Amino acid sequence: MDDTRLLRDQLRQAHAFLDGAIADVTDDQAHWAPPGLANPLGATYAHVLFGEDALVSTLSGRQPLFAESWAGCVGVSELPPLAEPGSALPLGTEWFAWGRRLCVTLPVLRSYGKAVWQASDDYLSALSEEDLATTFDFSSAGFGNPSLAWVLSSGLIGHVLAHWGEIVCLKGLQGQRGFPV
Repeated sequence: MDDTRLLRDQLRQAHAFLDGAIADVTDDQAHWAPPGLANPLGATYAHVLFGEDALVSTLSGRQPLFAESWAGCVGVSELPPLAEPGSALPLGTEWFAWGRRLCVTLPVLRSYGKAVWQASDDYLSALSEEDLATTFDFSSAGFGNPSLAWVLSSGLIGHVLAHWGEIVCLKGLQGQRGFPV
């Protein structure tokens, strides 16, 4: 198995875990604001989808789906705070405030998610082993010069799985079964 196929398989599995966790979420569960600084489950799910769309579109040199073919119909009351071109994403209080006021329509958001996942798979399927060795300068963010393979493994797949775990926990805090194992 080559590295590209492995990354595609891992991303598909991460998507399946996330989709399974979201499948039975009600509107009340999606909008429940947990104590502390965690965002509601629906906002966390939206964050994962927007993050993947933004990352893959940047890597592939296209506009994100939420800005083109899915503009205005992604299933959220407002888009997340986005960075200015050439700057880092605002991940502090702006994201927390956005998550706390966000209203999601889960069936529509899930449809957008499927389109994001297909775009990601299309992007990954076109990569060569040489492409995966390409490096990026992420030293300003403290990540040095990672390869594209690392960016996809840690920054994409790891991001989906980290927030899948958060969503499962948020379901459990509401008395629901998170991960059915």
